[in-house]
Amino acid sequence: MRLAQSLAQNLRRMRQSRGITQEVLADAVGLAPTYVGQLERGQRNPTLSVVERFAAYFDVDPMELLKPLPL
Repeated sequence: MRLAQSLAQNLRRMRQSRGITQEVLADAVGLAPTYVGQLERGQRNPTLSVVERFAAYFDVDPMELLKPLPL
């Protein structure tokens, strides 16, 4: 699985588990909602600093965002 797909699945799972929208998440990390949506669909590759922003928001190690979900 590509890292972009792993990030996409993890972002969506973490966001939905907190009951927040893409717009709320985007505002919290200083990104455009369309960009967050593209990341969640695996259409964009974020920089490391963007991964770190999401990790800080979700209070997880950045590597947790890149790990594939168990099958």
